[in-house]
Amino acid sequence: MKEIDLYDYNLPRELIAQEPVSSRSDSRLLRVDRSTSQCEHYHVRDLPDLLRPDDVLVVNITLGMSAMVVVERKQPGGRWLGLFLQADPQTGIWEVLTKTRGKLKENELITVQDRNARDGMELRVIARTENGNLLVKPELPEGYVALESQDPNQLSSPADWLEMYGRIPLPPYIRDGQMVDSDIERYQTVYAKERGSVAAPTAGLHFTQSLMKSIEALGVAVAQVTLHVGIGTFRPIQVEQLDQHQMHQEWGRIDEGTVSLINDRRQSGGRCIAVGTTSVRVLESAAAAGGGVLSAWQGMTDLFIKPPYEFKAVDSLITNFHLPKSSLLVLVSALASREMMLEAYQTAIDQEYRFFSYGDAMMID
Repeated sequence: MKEIDLYDYNLPRELIAQEPVSSRSDSRLLRVDRSTSQCEHYHVRDLPDLLRPDDVLVVNITLGMSAMVVVERKQPGGRWLGLFLQADPQTGIWEVLTKTRGKLKENELITVQDRNARDGMELRVIARTENGNLLVKPELPEGYVALESQDPNQLSSPADWLEMYGRIPLPPYIRDGQMVDSDIERYQTVYAKERGSVAAPTAGLHFTQSLMKSIEALGVAVAQVTLHVGIGTFRPIQVEQLDQHQMHQEWGRIDEGTVSLINDRRQSGGRCIAVGTTSVRVLESAAAAGGGVLSAWQGMTDLFIKPPYEFKAVDSLITNFHLPKSSLLVLVSALASREMMLEAYQTAIDQEYRFFSYGDAMMID
């Protein structure tokens, strides 16, 4: 048997959430007790009953960019989707993931449409990367004023361009990736503030400002980290053996004050509870860089957490339900066990929990 097949399960299509619940914290919460392997049913709004005053909740404050663009070719025609991946700060050249129907020519101008399907900014084709991604450079529209610099002679940051012309890059299992206006607000966390992700850290979508205040009122500390979610979050594991999988790289940061807060809480008997697998990756990457001790850290990480893995910084996890054969399902199976996770997933299916990005949540405790 292929090792990746051990992380497969059958999910009825109707359980894939297409819309968020009306109130974020009304999402259901399946608590998995690792000491007993028992599942308990709650809602996210019940978290104050599950947390202790000496705990610390770690959230990822990355802000998702409107990184999906609709690109049109004037001659000979054609329209397709592109996903912004990164930009070279020195040259201003963008790297875009896209599949075009025809071969684009060097120096050809292609048009990005705005959200009302009107022609907007233009991109000049530079080249292709070795893996087939498109390299383009934005052309400054006549009379355009950059949002940040307010200097019409300077190009704005990619985030400024995307704010005007981009769309929220929904995963394909939500309305075939088609954004609606409400996604602009609902596909972001309420505490997001550092732009840089091409996808939202979806475990955090369940939290409201009111819930955060209730949690802090208990004495629970809330610590902030940053991990800018990359395109790899959309990609399934495509190899048979986990050791063959190359994890995508993402940029993260945790500062000294946050490290001290987490270490102090854990030393006093509290739990470090990560909100989302992105927070886990920051915490464990920082601990790995510190020789097994959580330390301040900033940089790129390609950490692939898989069984058996000894967690050095994370005690509990609040997360969504993940796709079959995904690196995220492998990660949660390292925190609990594969058997426990698959049993919990089956319980969630039997109880008709809602799955994936706009779905319900799980607390592995």
